[in-house]
Amino acid sequence: MTYQVVNLGCKVNRVESDAYEMAFRRAGFEEASEGGADAVVVNTCTVTSDAEKKTRKAVRRALRRNPGAPVIVTGCSAAIGPEGYAQLDERVRVVPKADAEEEVASLIARLSYADGVPAEPLARARRGVKLQDGCDNACTFCIVHVARGASVSRPADAVIGECRGLLEADLPEIMLTGINLGAYGHAGQDLAALLRRMLAELPLHDGNGRLQARLRLSSIEPQNVTDGLLELISASKGAICRHLHLPLQSGSSRVLHEMARRYSAEEYQDLISRIFTCMPDASISTDIIAGFPGETDEDFADSLRLARKARFSKMHVFPYSLRAGTPAAAREDQVPQTVKDERAALLRALSDELRAADLARRAGSTELAAVEAPGLATTESYHDVAVPADIPPGTLHPFTFPGSV
Repeated sequence: MTYQVVNLGCKVNRVESDAYEMAFRRAGFEEASEGGADAVVVNTCTVTSDAEKKTRKAVRRALRRNPGAPVIVTGCSAAIGPEGYAQLDERVRVVPKADAEEEVASLIARLSYADGVPAEPLARARRGVKLQDGCDNACTFCIVHVARGASVSRPADAVIGECRGLLEADLPEIMLTGINLGAYGHAGQDLAALLRRMLAELPLHDGNGRLQARLRLSSIEPQNVTDGLLELISASKGAICRHLHLPLQSGSSRVLHEMARRYSAEEYQDLISRIFTCMPDASISTDIIAGFPGETDEDFADSLRLARKARFSKMHVFPYSLRAGTPAAAREDQVPQTVKDERAALLRALSDELRAADLARRAGSTELAAVEAPGLATTESYHDVAVPADIPPGTLHPFTFPGSV
C-alpha cells in the first residue's frame, strides 16, 4: 500500500506531517510521490489568502492525482473553513488538528497492509519536536490564533522523552517548535526551565564531552526572549544553537502598534543589541511584511533601516496579503499591489546583501554543521554549506567558512 502526505505552512505543520508519515511507514506503507496513492493526508495552512489558495489547489491536485484514494484534510485552513473542503469530493474527510493522528491510524487500520517488513523511519538529519500549540496573541493580520486556539503546552517529561528517542536514533539536531514557542509554560516551567532540564538530561555529548547532537529553537516572539534565556543559550556552547528567528514584521513602531504586536521598533532593536552583546557570533533571522495597510514610505524606510542595524542573516519577506476575518483586511487604506511588490523586492535584495555580509563576517571561523545529505550540511548559524560527499549524513561535522577573519 502507498501513501502521500502533503505539507503546507509552518514548521509546526512539518512536525505534525512527519508524525503522519511515520504512522504510514510503520504500517508498511511506501510513499507515492507521483500520485496513485492509496491514502492521502493534506496538512493545510491559512496564514494568508495566498496560502489559502495554494491549500485548496493542493487538495484538488491530491484528488485528481490519486483517484479513489481517501483524502484526509486537516490543519489550520480546514479548521477555519471545513465546509469548503468537504464539498470538493465525497472522498474528502475534514478532520480537526487534535483528531488527525487518530484519524490517520483509523484509515491505516481500514486499508489492507502490504506484506513484508515495514519501511524504515524517515531518515532526516533534523527533525522537529512540538512543545506548544495555539496562540494567545491576536495580531491584526493573522488568523492562526482562531484556527489553532489558545496556547497549550506539552508536559516537560513528554517533550524530553520524545527528544531522547530521536537522539537514540543518532539524530544530530532537533528543532523545537511551537505556534508561539516562547509562550511555553507547563507545571510552573517556562521555556528556559525546560531547556535547562533538556541540557541536563539529554545525551547531547559523547563520552569525551564532545557535542554529538544539538537543539535549535524555531521562531520565537521578541517579547518572550529574556536575558535568562539568552544567557542559557550562550552558556550551552552550541548545545542550543546560537541562532534565533525573531519575527520583526515592521521596523515602524506605528505600524507595529496597528498590527497589535507586543513590542516597539526601539524595543526590538534593544533586544538585538543584547543578543550580540551576549553572543557576538549569533545569527538572527526574521520575518517582515511589506505593505501592511497604511504603511507609508517613511514606515517602510524604518523597516529598511532597522533591518540593516539588526544585521539579519536571513529575511523571510511577505507582501501583505488580505486574510478574510482579520481586522487588517477590513481597513480601507490598503497599499496598492504594485507598491507592495516593489517594497518586497527591495527587502529581498537587502536580505541577499545582509546574508552575504553575515557569511563574510564568519570567514575563517568554524562551526558544527549537521550533514543533511551527501555534500550538504546546515551550520549552527543556519547557513546551507557544501561539505565533502564522503561525510555520513546525520552527523555533526566541523565546517570552516571560506576566507580569512
